[in-house]
Amino acid sequence: MSRYRYEAVDSAGETLRDEMEAPTPEAAVERLRDQGLLPLSISEVKGGFLRGGFGQPLFSKRQALSRRSTLLLTQQLASLLRAGMPLDRALTILIGVSEDEKTRTLLERAQEKVRGGSSLADALEAQGAFSRFYLNMIRAGEAGGALEVVLKRLTEFLERSQALRETVTSALIYPLILLTVSALSVIILLTFVVPQFQRLFADAGKALPLATQIVIAAGDGFRHYWWAGFILIVLGLLVMRRQMSQPESRARWDRWVLRLPLFGDLIAKVETARLSRTLGTLLGNGVSLLNALAIVRETLSNQVMATALGEVAEHVKTGRGLAEPLQDAERFPKLAVQMIRVGEETGQLQEMLIQIADTYDGEVQTAVKRLLTLLEPAMILGLGVIIAGIIMSILVAILSLNELAF
Repeated sequence: MSRYRYEAVDSAGETLRDEMEAPTPEAAVERLRDQGLLPLSISEVKGGFLRGGFGQPLFSKRQALSRRSTLLLTQQLASLLRAGMPLDRALTILIGVSEDEKTRTLLERAQEKVRGGSSLADALEAQGAFSRFYLNMIRAGEAGGALEVVLKRLTEFLERSQALRETVTSALIYPLILLTVSALSVIILLTFVVPQFQRLFADAGKALPLATQIVIAAGDGFRHYWWAGFILIVLGLLVMRRQMSQPESRARWDRWVLRLPLFGDLIAKVETARLSRTLGTLLGNGVSLLNALAIVRETLSNQVMATALGEVAEHVKTGRGLAEPLQDAERFPKLAVQMIRVGEETGQLQEMLIQIADTYDGEVQTAVKRLLTLLEPAMILGLGVIIAGIIMSILVAILSLNELAF
C-alpha cells in the first residue's frame, strides 16, 4: 500500500490537503470522488533521508512558471471546469491552492482581466508566459464552447512531452556523471600524482622519454595555468552563444548535427514526434492547417527543419496538401511522410499525426538506449586508455632510471 498526498475541493468549494493510503494513484482518485471530493493533484509520498517528519522534502527548490508548473496549472483548471465550476470560481480556487508566488501572481492578473470582460486566452496572452501553441489551443476551445475538453487534451499533450523530455534527460545523466568522473580522475593524476615522480626524475639528471615529458608538461599546465584554460572555456562558450544567435551560423550547426551518425537520426525523430503531436493536437481543436503549421514551426528547435516546414506551409497555401511538400523538402522521415499521406487520403490526418507521434516517441527511446549502449563502453575505454597512457609514461621513465643505476 502506497501513501499519497492530495489536494481536493469539497462541495462548498473549500480546498483540502491531506494524505491517504491506496494501492495506485487511480484508486486514490476514485476514493476521493466516492467521498464527494474533486481531486486537484495526487503525488506519492516517498520516504528517505531527504524527507522531514511530515513527509516534506528537507531541501526544496522554488520553481518559476516552468513546464511542470504549466502542466499542473492546466491539469487543475481542466478538473475544475469539467466539474461544472465557473471560470472565475476555478481561478479563485487555483490562486488559493498555488504554492508558487509567480504562478499565483500570474493567475491573479489573469483573473482581473477575465472579470473585466477578456477571454481566458487573451488574459493569459497578456502575461507573456505561455507559448502560441498553448494560447491558440485555449482560444480554439473558447470559440467552440469546449474549454474543459481542450484543457484535457492540453494536459495529455504536456504529459506526453514531459515524459519524452524526461526520458532523454534521464538517459543522459549516467554518461554525464561518467564524463565528469573521467575528467576529474585525469586532472587528479596530472596535478597531484605526476608531480610526486617529477622530483625523482629531476634528481636523476637524465633526459626523460618523450611520453613522460608530455605528461609532466600537461600536469604543469593544469597546476599553473588552470585559470587560462578556464578563461578559454568561458570565451569559447560566449563565442559559440553569439554564433548560435546568428541565423546563418545556427543553420550551419543544425545542418551538421542532422548529418551526424546516430545523433542526427535521434534529433530528427525527436523533432518529428514534436511536430506530429503538436500539429495533430491543433487540428483536433479546430485550428486551420496553415495557422497550425505556423505555430508548429516555432516549437521546432532545429532551424533547418523549421525552415523546411515554413517552405512546406507556402506550398500548402497553393492547395498541394501536406504530404507532397513534406516529401519534396527531404528533411523529414519517409515513414512519417507516407503515414501523413495515408491520413490525408482517408480523411483522418489528425489521428494519423497522433499515431506518428506515438511511433516516434517509442523510436526515440529505442534510439537513446542504442546510443548509450555504444557511448558508455566507448567512454570507459577512452578513460582507460588515457589513464593507462599516463601510468605507462611514468613506468617507462622509472625503468630508464633503473637502467642508469645499473
